Amino acid sequence: MSDGNGRIGHAYGVYDEQGGVNIGRRFIIDPDGLIQAMEVLSPTVGRNVGELIRQVKAFQHVRDTGEVTPLGWQPGKPILKPRPDLVGMVWKEWKVENAE
Repeated sequence: MSDGNGRIGHAYGVYDEQGGVNIGRRFIIDPDGLIQAMEVLSPTVGRNVGELIRQVKAFQHVRDTGEVTPLGWQPGKPILKPRPDLVGMVWKEWKVENAE
């Protein structure tokens, strides 16, 4: 999406007045219009499109199933079912090798 006049950048607080451009930013907005994720980077570092796609898929999965996608989740990898006893104990069920 283009924002030549900076209106969107101003609305989301990512417009650089001095440079006259939006700084590197990414927002994931759900179908209800709620921001689910945002990333703002300095102009010297590029964004990761692969990570953006992974996050969109994760948000879609969560919305569709109510399940939780842990660190580094990829489609087809194990998920977590939210429950009170999981709070602060995710590490017991989710091992780092699951994220690879």
